[in-house]
Amino acid sequence: MKVWWKKVTAAVMMLVCSAAGAEGLRSLLVLDVEGAIGPATAADVDQIIDRAELEKAELVVLRMDTPGGLDTSMRSIIKRINTSRVPVVSFVAPPGARAASAGTYILYASHIAAMAPGTNLGAATPVRLGGFPGSKEEPRTDDGKAGQDEKKEDSKPLTGSAMERKLVNDAAAYIRSLAELRGRNADWGEKAVREGASLPAQDALREGVIDVLANDLPQLLAQIDGKEIIVLGAPRSLRTAEVQIERVEPDWHSRLLSLISNPNIAYVLLLVGIYGLIYEFANPGAVLPGTLGGIGLLLAMYGLHVLPVNYAGVALLLVGLALMVAEAFVPSFGALGLGGAAAFVIGSVILIDTNAPGFGIHFSLIVGFAVVSAMALFGIVTLALKARQRPVVSGREELVGAVGEALEGFSEQGRVRIHSELWTARSRLPVQQGQRVRVVEVDGLILWVATDNREEVSS
Repeated sequence: MKVWWKKVTAAVMMLVCSAAGAEGLRSLLVLDVEGAIGPATAADVDQIIDRAELEKAELVVLRMDTPGGLDTSMRSIIKRINTSRVPVVSFVAPPGARAASAGTYILYASHIAAMAPGTNLGAATPVRLGGFPGSKEEPRTDDGKAGQDEKKEDSKPLTGSAMERKLVNDAAAYIRSLAELRGRNADWGEKAVREGASLPAQDALREGVIDVLANDLPQLLAQIDGKEIIVLGAPRSLRTAEVQIERVEPDWHSRLLSLISNPNIAYVLLLVGIYGLIYEFANPGAVLPGTLGGIGLLLAMYGLHVLPVNYAGVALLLVGLALMVAEAFVPSFGALGLGGAAAFVIGSVILIDTNAPGFGIHFSLIVGFAVVSAMALFGIVTLALKARQRPVVSGREELVGAVGEALEGFSEQGRVRIHSELWTARSRLPVQQGQRVRVVEVDGLILWVATDNREEVSS
Protein backbone atom coordinates (compact mmCIF):
# COMPACT_ATOMS: atom_id res chain seq x y z
CA MET A 1 0.00 0.00 0.00
CA LYS A 2 2.79 2.41 0.92
CA VAL A 3 4.61 1.67 -2.34
CA TRP A 4 1.50 2.45 -4.34
CA TRP A 5 0.97 5.74 -2.53
CA LYS A 6 4.53 6.81 -3.10
CA LYS A 7 4.21 6.11 -6.83
CA VAL A 8 1.01 8.18 -7.07
CA THR A 9 2.60 11.04 -5.12
CA ALA A 10 5.68 11.04 -7.39
CA ALA A 11 3.51 11.09 -10.53
CA VAL A 12 1.46 14.01 -9.24
CA MET A 13 4.62 15.95 -8.34
CA MET A 14 6.02 15.37 -11.80
CA LEU A 15 2.84 16.70 -13.39
CA VAL A 16 2.86 19.74 -11.13
CA CYS A 17 6.49 20.46 -11.91
CA SER A 18 5.87 20.03 -15.62
CA ALA A 19 2.92 22.44 -15.50
CA ALA A 20 4.93 24.94 -13.51
CA GLY A 21 7.79 24.68 -15.95
CA ALA A 22 5.44 25.16 -18.90
CA GLU A 23 3.97 28.27 -17.28
CA GLY A 24 7.40 29.61 -16.49
CA LEU A 25 8.68 29.15 -20.03
CA ARG A 26 8.65 32.61 -21.58
CA SER A 27 8.49 33.21 -25.33
CA LEU A 28 10.00 35.81 -27.62
CA LEU A 29 8.56 36.53 -31.07
CA VAL A 30 10.83 37.71 -33.87
CA LEU A 31 9.63 39.34 -37.10
CA ASP A 32 11.95 40.24 -39.97
CA VAL A 33 11.12 43.67 -41.42
CA GLU A 34 12.94 43.78 -44.74
CA GLY A 35 12.55 46.08 -47.72
CA ALA A 36 10.28 49.07 -48.06
CA ILE A 37 7.78 49.64 -45.26
CA GLY A 38 4.24 49.53 -46.59
CA PRO A 39 0.73 48.35 -45.71
CA ALA A 40 1.82 44.70 -45.60
CA THR A 41 4.56 45.52 -43.07
CA ALA A 42 2.09 47.41 -40.89
CA ALA A 43 -0.29 44.44 -41.00
CA ASP A 44 2.53 42.03 -40.04
CA VAL A 45 3.59 44.16 -37.06
CA ASP A 46 0.00 44.50 -35.90
CA GLN A 47 -0.52 40.72 -36.07
CA ILE A 48 2.66 39.80 -34.23
CA ILE A 49 1.94 42.24 -31.39
CA ASP A 50 -1.64 40.95 -31.12
CA ARG A 51 -0.29 37.42 -30.90
CA ALA A 52 2.34 38.40 -28.33
CA GLU A 53 -0.31 40.02 -26.14
CA LEU A 54 -2.55 36.98 -26.46
CA GLU A 55 0.25 34.56 -25.57
CA LYS A 56 1.69 36.94 -22.92
CA ALA A 57 5.10 36.83 -24.57
CA GLU A 58 8.06 38.44 -22.89
CA LEU A 59 9.19 40.46 -25.90
CA VAL A 60 8.65 41.25 -29.58
CA VAL A 61 11.75 41.80 -31.70
CA LEU A 62 11.54 43.60 -35.04
CA ARG A 63 14.73 42.73 -36.93
CA MET A 64 14.97 45.58 -39.44
CA ASP A 65 16.72 46.25 -42.71
CA THR A 66 14.76 48.93 -44.53
CA PRO A 67 15.43 51.94 -46.79
CA GLY A 68 12.23 53.59 -45.57
CA GLY A 69 8.68 53.51 -46.78
CA LEU A 70 5.26 55.12 -46.64
CA ASP A 71 4.48 57.67 -43.95
CA THR A 72 1.00 56.25 -43.28
CA SER A 73 2.33 52.72 -42.74
CA MET A 74 5.14 53.99 -40.52
CA ARG A 75 2.75 55.92 -38.30
CA SER A 76 0.44 52.90 -38.08
CA ILE A 77 3.34 50.76 -36.84
CA ILE A 78 4.41 53.37 -34.30
CA LYS A 79 0.87 53.72 -32.95
CA ARG A 80 0.70 49.96 -32.44
CA ILE A 81 4.06 49.93 -30.68
CA ASN A 82 2.99 52.74 -28.35
CA THR A 83 -0.20 50.90 -27.38
CA SER A 84 1.42 47.48 -27.03
CA ARG A 85 1.25 45.70 -23.66
CA VAL A 86 4.36 43.70 -24.70
CA PRO A 87 7.74 45.46 -24.98
CA VAL A 88 8.94 45.93 -28.57
CA VAL A 89 12.63 45.87 -29.52
CA SER A 90 13.79 47.19 -32.88
CA PHE A 91 17.08 45.56 -33.86
CA VAL A 92 18.89 46.75 -36.99
CA ALA A 93 20.68 43.62 -38.13
CA PRO A 94 22.61 41.84 -39.58
CA PRO A 95 25.77 43.87 -40.33
CA GLY A 96 25.20 45.87 -43.49
CA ALA A 97 21.54 46.51 -42.69
CA ARG A 98 20.05 49.97 -42.26
CA ALA A 99 17.09 51.74 -40.70
CA ALA A 100 16.77 54.75 -42.97
CA SER A 101 13.91 57.22 -43.22
CA ALA A 102 10.79 55.50 -41.78
CA GLY A 103 13.00 52.92 -40.08
CA THR A 104 14.57 55.68 -37.98
CA TYR A 105 11.18 56.77 -36.62
CA ILE A 106 10.27 53.17 -35.74
CA LEU A 107 13.63 52.73 -34.01
CA TYR A 108 13.01 55.87 -31.94
CA ALA A 109 9.49 54.68 -31.02
CA SER A 110 10.50 51.21 -29.80
CA HIS A 111 10.93 50.40 -26.11
CA ILE A 112 14.46 49.18 -26.85
CA ALA A 113 16.50 50.42 -29.84
CA ALA A 114 19.40 48.18 -30.83
CA MET A 115 21.83 47.94 -33.73
CA ALA A 116 24.47 45.54 -34.92
CA PRO A 117 27.98 46.76 -35.79
CA GLY A 118 28.24 47.78 -39.43
CA THR A 119 24.69 49.14 -39.62
CA ASN A 120 23.39 52.70 -39.87
CA LEU A 121 20.28 54.82 -39.38
CA GLY A 122 19.07 58.30 -40.31
CA ALA A 123 18.18 60.23 -43.47
CA ALA A 124 14.70 60.82 -42.05
CA THR A 125 13.71 63.85 -44.13
CA PRO A 126 10.29 63.37 -45.79
CA VAL A 127 11.31 62.23 -49.28
CA ARG A 128 8.03 63.38 -50.80
CA LEU A 129 9.58 66.83 -50.90
CA GLY A 130 12.08 65.82 -53.55
CA GLY A 131 15.01 67.32 -51.66
CA PHE A 132 16.14 68.47 -48.24
CA PRO A 133 14.89 71.78 -46.95
CA GLY A 134 17.68 74.26 -46.68
CA SER A 135 19.68 72.35 -49.31
CA LYS A 136 20.25 75.48 -51.34
CA GLU A 137 23.73 76.87 -50.92
CA GLU A 138 24.02 79.69 -48.40
CA PRO A 139 25.43 83.07 -49.47
CA ARG A 140 29.19 83.12 -48.97
CA THR A 141 31.60 85.89 -48.09
CA ASP A 142 34.76 86.65 -49.98
CA ASP A 143 36.79 84.23 -47.84
CA GLY A 144 34.53 81.33 -48.86
CA LYS A 145 32.91 80.85 -45.45
CA ALA A 146 29.20 80.64 -44.97
CA GLY A 147 27.55 83.99 -44.48
CA GLN A 148 25.88 82.85 -41.28
CA ASP A 149 27.51 81.69 -38.10
CA GLU A 150 27.49 77.89 -37.72
CA LYS A 151 26.30 78.32 -34.16
CA LYS A 152 23.10 79.88 -35.50
CA GLU A 153 22.52 77.10 -38.03
CA ASP A 154 19.47 75.79 -36.19
CA SER A 155 17.85 79.22 -36.38
CA LYS A 156 18.13 79.48 -40.16
CA PRO A 157 14.76 79.85 -41.86
CA LEU A 158 13.76 76.89 -43.96
CA THR A 159 13.78 77.40 -47.69
CA GLY A 160 11.21 75.93 -50.02
CA SER A 161 7.45 76.25 -50.17
CA ALA A 162 5.14 76.64 -47.20
CA MET A 163 3.97 73.04 -47.66
CA GLU A 164 7.55 71.77 -47.50
CA ARG A 165 8.19 73.70 -44.30
CA LYS A 166 4.98 72.35 -42.77
CA LEU A 167 5.88 68.75 -43.60
CA VAL A 168 9.42 69.09 -42.25
CA ASN A 169 8.30 70.84 -39.07
CA ASP A 170 5.67 68.15 -38.51
CA ALA A 171 8.20 65.36 -39.01
CA ALA A 172 10.74 67.06 -36.74
CA ALA A 173 8.18 67.50 -33.97
CA TYR A 174 7.06 63.89 -34.39
CA ILE A 175 10.52 62.36 -34.01
CA ARG A 176 11.30 64.72 -31.12
CA SER A 177 8.17 63.58 -29.29
CA LEU A 178 9.17 59.93 -29.81
CA ALA A 179 12.67 60.65 -28.53
CA GLU A 180 11.31 62.33 -25.39
CA LEU A 181 8.91 59.43 -24.83
CA ARG A 182 11.76 56.88 -24.85
CA GLY A 183 14.50 59.10 -23.37
CA ARG A 184 16.67 59.28 -26.51
CA ASN A 185 18.63 62.02 -28.23
CA ALA A 186 15.93 64.36 -29.53
CA ASP A 187 18.35 66.90 -31.02
CA TRP A 188 19.99 64.37 -33.30
CA GLY A 189 16.57 63.01 -34.31
CA GLU A 190 15.54 66.48 -35.42
CA LYS A 191 18.84 66.85 -37.26
CA ALA A 192 18.14 63.60 -39.12
CA VAL A 193 14.84 65.12 -40.29
CA ARG A 194 15.97 68.63 -41.15
CA GLU A 195 19.40 67.84 -42.58
CA GLY A 196 19.10 64.19 -43.58
CA ALA A 197 21.89 63.22 -41.19
CA SER A 198 22.92 59.57 -40.73
CA LEU A 199 24.89 57.70 -38.06
CA PRO A 200 26.74 54.38 -37.92
CA ALA A 201 25.89 52.02 -35.07
CA GLN A 202 28.86 52.90 -32.80
CA ASP A 203 28.19 56.65 -33.09
CA ALA A 204 24.47 56.10 -32.52
CA LEU A 205 25.22 54.36 -29.23
CA ARG A 206 27.62 57.11 -28.20
CA GLU A 207 25.12 59.85 -29.10
CA GLY A 208 22.34 58.22 -27.10
CA VAL A 209 20.23 57.46 -30.14
CA ILE A 210 20.09 53.71 -29.42
CA ASP A 211 20.27 51.67 -26.23
CA VAL A 212 22.24 48.55 -27.18
CA LEU A 213 24.98 47.52 -29.60
CA ALA A 214 24.92 43.75 -30.17
CA ASN A 215 26.36 41.39 -32.76
CA ASP A 216 23.35 39.07 -32.86
CA LEU A 217 20.09 38.25 -31.14
CA PRO A 218 21.54 36.08 -28.29
CA GLN A 219 23.98 38.86 -27.38
CA LEU A 220 21.15 41.40 -27.51
CA LEU A 221 19.03 39.31 -25.14
CA ALA A 222 21.94 38.89 -22.75
CA GLN A 223 22.51 42.68 -22.63
CA ILE A 224 18.90 43.68 -22.01
CA ASP A 225 18.19 40.99 -19.38
CA GLY A 226 17.05 42.78 -16.22
CA LYS A 227 16.78 46.14 -17.97
CA GLU A 228 14.07 48.45 -16.60
CA ILE A 229 11.73 49.99 -19.17
CA ILE A 230 8.38 51.78 -19.18
CA VAL A 231 5.45 50.04 -20.90
CA LEU A 232 2.15 51.95 -21.02
CA GLY A 233 3.33 54.16 -18.19
CA ALA A 234 4.25 51.30 -15.87
CA PRO A 235 7.80 50.12 -15.11
CA ARG A 236 8.77 46.64 -16.17
CA SER A 237 11.91 44.55 -15.80
CA LEU A 238 12.84 42.44 -18.82
CA ARG A 239 13.62 38.75 -18.28
CA THR A 240 15.35 37.52 -21.39
CA ALA A 241 17.95 35.11 -19.97
CA GLU A 242 15.91 32.01 -20.73
CA VAL A 243 13.29 32.55 -23.40
CA GLN A 244 11.99 30.44 -26.22
CA ILE A 245 12.73 32.27 -29.48
CA GLU A 246 10.13 31.88 -32.23
CA ARG A 247 10.53 33.43 -35.66
CA VAL A 248 7.13 34.46 -37.04
CA GLU A 249 6.41 34.19 -40.75
CA PRO A 250 3.73 36.36 -42.39
CA ASP A 251 0.49 34.53 -43.21
CA TRP A 252 -0.90 34.13 -46.74
CA HIS A 253 -3.01 37.27 -46.43
CA SER A 254 0.03 39.41 -45.61
CA ARG A 255 2.05 37.75 -48.37
CA LEU A 256 -0.71 38.50 -50.89
CA LEU A 257 -1.00 42.10 -49.70
CA SER A 258 2.77 42.50 -49.84
CA LEU A 259 2.81 41.18 -53.41
CA ILE A 260 -0.02 43.19 -54.90
CA SER A 261 0.79 46.38 -52.96
CA ASN A 262 4.09 46.47 -54.81
CA PRO A 263 3.45 49.37 -57.23
CA ASN A 264 5.02 47.51 -60.14
CA ILE A 265 2.86 44.42 -59.58
CA ALA A 266 -0.27 46.53 -59.10
CA TYR A 267 0.55 48.44 -62.29
CA VAL A 268 0.93 45.24 -64.31
CA LEU A 269 -2.30 43.80 -62.87
CA LEU A 270 -4.12 47.03 -63.73
CA LEU A 271 -2.99 46.94 -67.36
CA VAL A 272 -3.64 43.22 -67.72
CA GLY A 273 -7.14 43.78 -66.35
CA ILE A 274 -7.88 46.67 -68.70
CA TYR A 275 -6.50 44.91 -71.79
CA GLY A 276 -8.35 41.71 -70.90
CA LEU A 277 -11.68 43.52 -70.63
CA ILE A 278 -11.06 45.44 -73.86
CA TYR A 279 -10.38 42.19 -75.70
CA GLU A 280 -13.47 40.57 -74.18
CA PHE A 281 -15.71 43.48 -75.19
CA ALA A 282 -14.26 43.45 -78.72
CA ASN A 283 -14.70 39.67 -78.97
CA PRO A 284 -17.74 38.66 -76.90
CA GLY A 285 -17.71 35.06 -75.85
CA ALA A 286 -13.93 34.66 -75.58
CA VAL A 287 -14.47 34.24 -71.78
CA LEU A 288 -10.82 33.67 -70.76
CA PRO A 289 -9.55 37.24 -71.45
CA GLY A 290 -12.55 38.69 -69.64
CA THR A 291 -12.11 36.37 -66.66
CA LEU A 292 -8.40 37.09 -66.31
CA GLY A 293 -9.00 40.78 -66.91
CA GLY A 294 -11.65 40.98 -64.21
CA ILE A 295 -9.50 39.15 -61.67
CA GLY A 296 -6.46 41.28 -62.52
CA LEU A 297 -8.43 44.51 -62.25
CA LEU A 298 -9.92 43.58 -58.86
CA LEU A 299 -6.50 42.61 -57.48
CA ALA A 300 -5.03 45.84 -58.83
CA MET A 301 -7.76 47.89 -57.15
CA TYR A 302 -7.17 46.04 -53.88
CA GLY A 303 -3.44 46.80 -54.09
CA LEU A 304 -3.83 50.41 -55.21
CA HIS A 305 -6.34 51.38 -52.53
CA VAL A 306 -3.63 51.00 -49.86
CA LEU A 307 -1.10 52.99 -51.90
CA PRO A 308 -0.91 56.79 -52.30
CA VAL A 309 -2.44 56.91 -55.78
CA ASN A 310 -2.55 60.09 -57.85
CA TYR A 311 -5.99 60.13 -59.45
CA ALA A 312 -4.81 62.46 -62.19
CA GLY A 313 -2.35 59.71 -63.14
CA VAL A 314 -5.16 57.14 -63.19
CA ALA A 315 -7.25 59.43 -65.43
CA LEU A 316 -4.36 60.02 -67.84
CA LEU A 317 -3.63 56.29 -67.94
CA LEU A 318 -7.23 55.45 -68.83
CA VAL A 319 -7.47 58.26 -71.38
CA GLY A 320 -4.24 57.08 -73.00
CA LEU A 321 -5.52 53.52 -73.29
CA ALA A 322 -8.86 54.75 -74.63
CA LEU A 323 -7.17 56.86 -77.31
CA MET A 324 -4.93 53.99 -78.39
CA VAL A 325 -7.94 51.68 -78.63
CA ALA A 326 -9.89 54.34 -80.54
CA GLU A 327 -7.08 54.48 -83.09
CA ALA A 328 -8.02 50.98 -84.17
CA PHE A 329 -11.57 52.10 -85.01
CA VAL A 330 -11.18 55.74 -86.08
CA PRO A 331 -8.89 56.43 -89.10
CA SER A 332 -6.80 59.25 -87.63
CA PHE A 333 -3.53 58.04 -89.23
CA GLY A 334 -1.77 57.73 -85.85
CA ALA A 335 -2.80 61.04 -84.22
CA LEU A 336 -4.98 59.38 -81.59
CA GLY A 337 -2.41 56.67 -81.05
CA LEU A 338 0.48 59.06 -80.45
CA GLY A 339 -1.60 61.20 -78.11
CA GLY A 340 -2.72 58.10 -76.27
CA ALA A 341 0.85 56.83 -75.89
CA ALA A 342 1.95 60.20 -74.46
CA ALA A 343 -0.95 60.27 -71.98
CA PHE A 344 -0.23 56.65 -71.07
CA VAL A 345 3.43 57.35 -70.21
CA ILE A 346 2.69 60.57 -68.27
CA GLY A 347 -0.11 58.92 -66.31
CA SER A 348 2.08 55.92 -65.47
CA VAL A 349 4.91 58.14 -64.22
CA ILE A 350 2.70 60.13 -61.83
CA LEU A 351 0.42 57.21 -60.87
CA ILE A 352 2.01 56.61 -57.44
CA ASP A 353 2.01 59.87 -55.47
CA THR A 354 5.19 59.36 -53.45
CA ASN A 355 8.95 59.22 -53.82
CA ALA A 356 9.38 56.84 -50.91
CA PRO A 357 12.07 54.21 -51.55
CA GLY A 358 10.68 51.04 -53.05
CA PHE A 359 7.31 52.56 -53.96
CA GLY A 360 7.94 53.89 -57.42
CA ILE A 361 7.05 52.27 -60.72
CA HIS A 362 10.16 51.33 -62.66
CA PHE A 363 10.50 53.57 -65.70
CA SER A 364 11.72 50.61 -67.76
CA LEU A 365 8.39 48.86 -67.04
CA ILE A 366 6.45 51.93 -68.16
CA VAL A 367 8.49 52.27 -71.34
CA GLY A 368 8.14 48.55 -72.03
CA PHE A 369 4.35 48.63 -71.81
CA ALA A 370 4.21 51.85 -73.83
CA VAL A 371 6.38 50.35 -76.59
CA VAL A 372 4.37 47.12 -76.68
CA SER A 373 1.11 49.08 -76.81
CA ALA A 374 2.47 51.35 -79.55
CA MET A 375 3.70 48.37 -81.55
CA ALA A 376 0.33 46.67 -81.22
CA LEU A 377 -1.34 49.91 -82.29
CA PHE A 378 0.99 50.27 -85.27
CA GLY A 379 0.30 46.68 -86.28
CA ILE A 380 -3.46 47.23 -86.12
CA VAL A 381 -3.25 50.40 -88.21
CA THR A 382 -0.97 48.72 -90.75
CA LEU A 383 -3.32 45.77 -91.14
CA ALA A 384 -6.28 48.11 -91.49
CA LEU A 385 -4.60 50.09 -94.26
CA LYS A 386 -3.66 46.92 -96.12
CA ALA A 387 -7.20 45.62 -95.80
CA ARG A 388 -8.57 48.81 -97.37
CA GLN A 389 -6.30 48.41 -100.40
CA ARG A 390 -7.26 44.79 -101.07
CA PRO A 391 -10.00 44.00 -103.56
CA VAL A 392 -13.36 42.84 -102.23
CA VAL A 393 -13.40 39.05 -102.00
CA SER A 394 -16.89 38.40 -100.62
CA GLY A 395 -20.32 39.89 -100.34
CA ARG A 396 -22.62 41.74 -102.77
CA GLU A 397 -19.90 44.02 -104.13
CA GLU A 398 -17.67 41.10 -105.10
CA LEU A 399 -20.41 39.46 -107.25
CA VAL A 400 -20.69 42.39 -109.66
CA GLY A 401 -18.33 41.64 -112.53
CA ALA A 402 -17.87 37.99 -111.58
CA VAL A 403 -17.79 35.51 -114.49
CA GLY A 404 -19.62 32.17 -114.43
CA GLU A 405 -21.26 29.53 -116.61
CA ALA A 406 -24.88 28.99 -117.66
CA LEU A 407 -26.12 25.57 -116.52
CA GLU A 408 -29.00 25.63 -118.97
CA GLY A 409 -30.19 27.61 -121.90
CA PHE A 410 -32.75 30.35 -121.13
CA SER A 411 -34.13 33.53 -122.65
CA GLU A 412 -35.36 35.29 -119.51
CA GLN A 413 -34.53 33.31 -116.33
CA GLY A 414 -32.37 30.30 -115.66
CA ARG A 415 -29.61 28.87 -113.47
CA VAL A 416 -25.93 29.84 -113.54
CA ARG A 417 -22.84 28.75 -111.55
CA ILE A 418 -20.84 31.63 -110.02
CA HIS A 419 -17.87 30.79 -107.74
CA SER A 420 -19.08 27.18 -107.51
CA GLU A 421 -22.45 28.41 -106.25
CA LEU A 422 -25.81 28.00 -108.01
CA TRP A 423 -27.72 31.23 -108.59
CA THR A 424 -30.97 32.18 -110.27
CA ALA A 425 -30.13 34.51 -113.13
CA ARG A 426 -32.00 36.73 -115.54
CA SER A 427 -30.91 38.08 -118.90
CA ARG A 428 -32.37 40.40 -121.54
CA LEU A 429 -30.84 38.28 -124.29
CA PRO A 430 -31.01 34.53 -124.82
CA VAL A 431 -28.24 32.50 -123.13
CA GLN A 432 -27.01 29.14 -124.35
CA GLN A 433 -26.17 26.19 -122.08
CA GLY A 434 -22.48 26.22 -121.11
CA GLN A 435 -22.06 29.83 -122.29
CA ARG A 436 -19.89 32.14 -120.15
CA VAL A 437 -21.85 34.93 -118.47
CA ARG A 438 -20.88 38.00 -116.44
CA VAL A 439 -22.84 39.48 -113.52
CA VAL A 440 -23.86 43.07 -114.13
CA GLU A 441 -26.22 43.64 -111.19
CA VAL A 442 -27.47 41.93 -108.01
CA ASP A 443 -31.16 42.18 -107.19
CA GLY A 444 -31.71 40.37 -103.89
CA LEU A 445 -31.08 36.70 -104.60
CA ILE A 446 -31.32 37.13 -108.37
CA LEU A 447 -28.36 37.96 -110.57
CA TRP A 448 -28.71 39.96 -113.76
CA VAL A 449 -26.19 38.61 -116.24
CA ALA A 450 -24.97 39.26 -119.74
CA THR A 451 -23.09 37.07 -122.13
CA ASP A 452 -19.37 37.44 -121.70
CA ASN A 453 -18.91 38.95 -125.19
CA ARG A 454 -21.77 41.47 -125.05
CA GLU A 455 -22.82 44.23 -122.63
CA GLU A 456 -26.26 44.31 -121.13
CA VAL A 457 -27.74 46.37 -118.38
CA SER A 458 -30.95 45.49 -116.65
CA SER A 459 -33.85 47.81 -116.79
